[in-house]
Amino acid sequence: MAGAIFSAVAALLHVGCIVFGAPWYRFMGAGERMARMAERGHWYPTVVTTAIVCVLSIWSVYAMSGAGVIGRLPFLHAVLLGIGAVYLLRGVAAFALVPFFPGNSLRFWIVTSVVSAVAGAVHLLGLKEIWTRT
Repeated sequence: MAGAIFSAVAALLHVGCIVFGAPWYRFMGAGERMARMAERGHWYPTVVTTAIVCVLSIWSVYAMSGAGVIGRLPFLHAVLLGIGAVYLLRGVAAFALVPFFPGNSLRFWIVTSVVSAVAGAVHLLGLKEIWTRT
């Protein structure tokens, strides 16, 4: 359930960016470019952030399935392994991504890297727990 909560909270924070706009994009460290586009009503921040919300929501549902809160979803082990791997990779390889997102703040990179690495570890530990049971 901890993995589901991590992903759900991350999804909700992204929804906050969509709903509350530029101030939230700035506070979350998404970069001035994203904040300015949001201020102008440009479609890009909303579409990108909505895609992230969808992915994180699916990840949360899969983690709930792994925890036994909802029924077993298809490819559960493989998907949870992928989720854990993506989170861990995002956590440890973040600084390789910095050149591709120059507007993001240092705080953004540090906070999201730590949170991603912890979320990845939580997902993989949860998967280890259920591997033989499901």
